[in-house]
Amino acid sequence: MDINLLVKLTSRAWSLNILALMHTGVPGRQAPLLARTSASRTAFAASLDHLIKLGLIERNPGHGHPLRPEFRLTATGTQAARIAHAITRAVPEDSTNKLLRKSWTVPILALTGTPHRFSAIKSDLTPITDRALSSSLHQLEDHDWIRRDIETSGRMPFPTYCAVNTGFTIHQAVGLRH
Repeated sequence: MDINLLVKLTSRAWSLNILALMHTGVPGRQAPLLARTSASRTAFAASLDHLIKLGLIERNPGHGHPLRPEFRLTATGTQAARIAHAITRAVPEDSTNKLLRKSWTVPILALTGTPHRFSAIKSDLTPITDRALSSSLHQLEDHDWIRRDIETSGRMPFPTYCAVNTGFTIHQAVGLRH
């Protein structure tokens, strides 16, 4: 998965969860998916529409049995669903699972498998603002998903950020290609 698709995918709170559930075999119908995500109907519908626009899921065409899935994964969606399942499986606690629903958490962790400067992360995530990046880095640091070190090898010391613990597990699950 490339970083641009990852940024688009995580811009809706429930997109990762929906893909992960479809990967595990939850029927591609609104009611079972909505029940398993515990999302509001509005947020769920927005995430579902977003996944359709990204081409990761599609409406099941034709008429058929009332229990046939309403939605199914596309070829690209199948790969994204596998990655989404690995990401959600890395965060089993419901209290920290909320952090995954934030827009920039997964893209930042995907980039920080090795130490990165603030400016390098920002340049790889072009639509992110300084404030959003700073806030996200602080939240990830508070949850011990990212480590901030001060690099003193040069003339001017500067901070670097690197995914650790659960953050590094998520980084590995994404398997980012530049």
